This record gives sequence, C-alpha cells and structure tokens, in this order.
Amino acid sequence: MTQVTVWNEFRHEKTDERVREMYPEGIHGQLAAFIKEEFTVHTATLDEPEHGLTEEVLSETDVLVWWGHMAHDEVADEIVNRVHQRVLEGMGLIVLHSGHFSKIFKKLMGTSCDLKWRVDDQHCRIWNVNPSHPIVEGVGEFIELEQEEMYGEHFDIPAPDELVFVSWFPGGEVFRSGCTYRRGNGKIFYFQPGHETYPSYYNEKVQRVIKNGIRWCAPTENNYPTYGHYQAREGAK
Repeated sequence: MTQVTVWNEFRHEKTDERVREMYPEGIHGQLAAFIKEEFTVHTATLDEPEHGLTEEVLSETDVLVWWGHMAHDEVADEIVNRVHQRVLEGMGLIVLHSGHFSKIFKKLMGTSCDLKWRVDDQHCRIWNVNPSHPIVEGVGEFIELEQEEMYGEHFDIPAPDELVFVSWFPGGEVFRSGCTYRRGNGKIFYFQPGHETYPSYYNEKVQRVIKNGIRWCAPTENNYPTYGHYQAREGAK
C-alpha cells in the first residue's frame, strides 16, 4: 500500500484558538484522518527532531503531503535538500495552500512562487479545467467552497506541465489552483485550498482531489538514472 507522510508546521494550532477549534487534532491530523481511509499514513511536524523527516522516514515515504505557512524559514536547508533529492529519485510531493511559499516548493520551481492574497471570508469556486485527468476523478465540473482565502494571479510559478484547476473569487480574481509538475523521477501536485481557519479539508471533494493526487504522485517502477562519468557501452577504447 502507498506510504504517505503528512507534514505540517503545527504552529497555528498551538497559538490561535480559531485554528485549534477548526482543526483540534492539527491540520496534519485532519489530513491523515481521511487519507488513511485509502493509504498508510505517517505524520511529521516542524518541531520534531529533523522536522520528523529523517532519512529513514523519507526512504519509506512514497508521497509527502506538505502544509506550511508561518515558519517556512525555520525549515532547515539540510532537510529541504533531503526532500528535494527524494523527489528527484521518485517520491511524490503534494504541496497544499500556503505551502506554495515553502523552501522545498520554491527550490523545485526555481521562482519566487509569490501571488496575491486576501482573507475576506468569501466563497471560492474551483473549476475543473482538465476533466480527463486522474486527479479530478469523481469531482465533477467544479468544487464550491463557502469560505476560502483568496489567492490571485499572477502566481509566479513555471508554466505547469498540466493545469488541472482554476479558481474564481467574488472579488474578480482567478488563480491556477491545481498544477502538476515532474522533476527528475518525481511528480508534484500543487493544490490551493486549505486556509487554516476554514473547513476546506472537511469538504469531500477536496478530500477526493487529495486522495487522487496521492495516487497520481505515487512512484512508478521507473529506475533512477545513472549520472556522472560513464563507461562506453559499445566497443570504444
């Protein structure tokens, strides 16, 4: 069975009563609660030794799900490099919501990953713009969220390999809210919903997208290539 590690800063839940009320077991706890319905799940948080992402944990992880917001700079570069290498080797990575500003996502994208944002308690409509993609299976034409933080263009990311969702907000903004990438042997899926004081991760369609994303990001049997100096395979001397 696919092994999933859910990583969360786990800081807002300790300092903000509204977040604690919304996610009493932590955002990672809520994510793990529905992910474990179909996959084997382990959780890790920022304040654990090595942020819970030891070499042993990552070596056993097929897909890493990442949620971060207020403490991106506290993630050690050594751990970022460790995760980066595992993605190149084939581990899948799902980056959620404000994880767009994480060190690991920016390192993989090579851009600032900046955007427009606004918290105004309004709704969000997430349009499925790639209806044949495995990530949208069972989702329908759109996802309607009663409340979600506004993320707006321009989103400073490379052009996605595949654009899966585009979100619309009542203020007039749109946002590329579901994007896939390949880096090395690894697959990456960025998905926008998940503001810490809104119930986005209780929404069944959001849950379905994340589960589908895990399935899509899971490693294949493709071998990691050999790099560096290489002996001729034919008769060259």
